[in-house]
Amino acid sequence: MKNAYFKKTLTFKHADKTLQFNVSQELFSSHEVDAGTRFLLRTLDQLPLAEVRRVLDVGCGYGPLGLTLARLGKHRTVHLVDRDALAVDFAQQNAELNNLHNVTIYGSLGYDAVTERDFDLIVCNVPGKAGEEVIAHLVRGARPFLSPTGHAAIVVVTPLVPLVAQTLAEMADCVVTFKQSTANHTVFHYHFTAPSDEPPQPAFASGLFWRDQVAVEYKKLKFGVQTAVGLPEFDSLSFATRLLFNLLNDLPEQPVEHLLVVNPGQGHTAVAAWLSLHPQQITLTDRDLLALQTTTYNLQQNGCPPDRIYSHHQIGLPPLLAPATLILYPLRDSEGPKLATARLHLLADQLAPGGTILIAANSHLISQVEQQVKKNKRLTPHKRKKRKGFSALSILQK
Repeated sequence: MKNAYFKKTLTFKHADKTLQFNVSQELFSSHEVDAGTRFLLRTLDQLPLAEVRRVLDVGCGYGPLGLTLARLGKHRTVHLVDRDALAVDFAQQNAELNNLHNVTIYGSLGYDAVTERDFDLIVCNVPGKAGEEVIAHLVRGARPFLSPTGHAAIVVVTPLVPLVAQTLAEMADCVVTFKQSTANHTVFHYHFTAPSDEPPQPAFASGLFWRDQVAVEYKKLKFGVQTAVGLPEFDSLSFATRLLFNLLNDLPEQPVEHLLVVNPGQGHTAVAAWLSLHPQQITLTDRDLLALQTTTYNLQQNGCPPDRIYSHHQIGLPPLLAPATLILYPLRDSEGPKLATARLHLLADQLAPGGTILIAANSHLISQVEQQVKKNKRLTPHKRKKRKGFSALSILQK
C-alpha cells in the first residue's frame, strides 16, 4: 500500500549537507524541495543556530525543513508533525533514509498533539489555503511551546503577508527580529519578551476549523453537519455522496454490526449510515486528522455514543476488532485506480461473510476499479448508480 504512493527520490543540498527525500505525488512539492522551504533555511543563519537543541517543525510534509535541521546538528532533537498521515509516513521514511535518529515524527492538527515544550526553534512553511483563522493560530500558537529564549521562523506566500504581519503586531510582547521577502515569499523570525503561563489553545476544540452548519435532507434522511475549512463538501453534497445515499437506501433491512468508513470527509455518509442503520461499532480511517475529528464530532452531535467510534489516522487499513459488515469508501480521484484497487483488495480481507462495500467517485474511475474488482475471486460488482459523470457501486462478497 505504501509503495503505491512513491513517486521518486529527490536529492537536496543545503550548506555542506546532502539529503535524500522520498516523495509522493500526493504531497506538497513533489517535483523538488519548494522555494519557500529553501528560502527559510537560508535565513536561519540569522539565528544562533548552533545553540538550538530542540526544534519543532509544524506541517512537516515529507520532512525537508525538520530533517535538514536534524542533519545540520546531530546534537539537537527535532519533532516533526503533520495532519496528513501520508506526510508522517514519508517523513519517517526519509528519517531512516538519511540515518537520522534524533527525530520524533507524529500526526498532529497544528499544535494539538504536541505535548512537549521549551523548543528553541519552531519552524513552519505556512500552508496558503488553510484559512485565515488557522493561519493566525499557527503564528500565535507557537508561544506556549517556545523556551524563554526561543524563536519561531516561518515562511508564507506573498498574499498572506498582510495577515501574518497584522497577527504579529497584535501580540504586545512579540518582537519580529527578521523579515525578508522575495517576489513570492516572505520569512518572519519572531520571539516573545514575556514568559507565558497560558495553556496552548486547542485548534480543533476551539472551533478554529469550523465553517458552516449544513442541513442535509435526502429522501428519508434529515440531519445537521458541522463542516470544516479544508475539507470538501463544506456547503453542499457532491453527486458521489448523493449516489452513496441512494445505495444506502437500497440496502436490505438487516442489522449492521460493524461499519467501516474510509475517507469520511466531513462525515456526511458516516452520519447517514449511523442514522439509518444504527451500527454497533463504527471504525473511521483516513490520512487526514481533520476529517477524522470532524466526522467523530458530527457522529456524536447526531447521537452516536462515543464508545462506538474507533478512529485510525493512517494511509492503509487498521486491524479491525471484528470484520466489517458494511464498508463505505468514497474514492479519492487523485489517488487513481491502482491505489483504489489495492485498498479494495485489503478491504476484502476485512469484510464479514455476506458483507457489502459501497464505493463512489467519478464514473471513469469507478469503471476502471469495477474492471479490476471483477478479477477478484472474493468480490463481485452488484449494483451501479450514475449521475452527471459520477457513479456509485455496491460490491458484494462472493
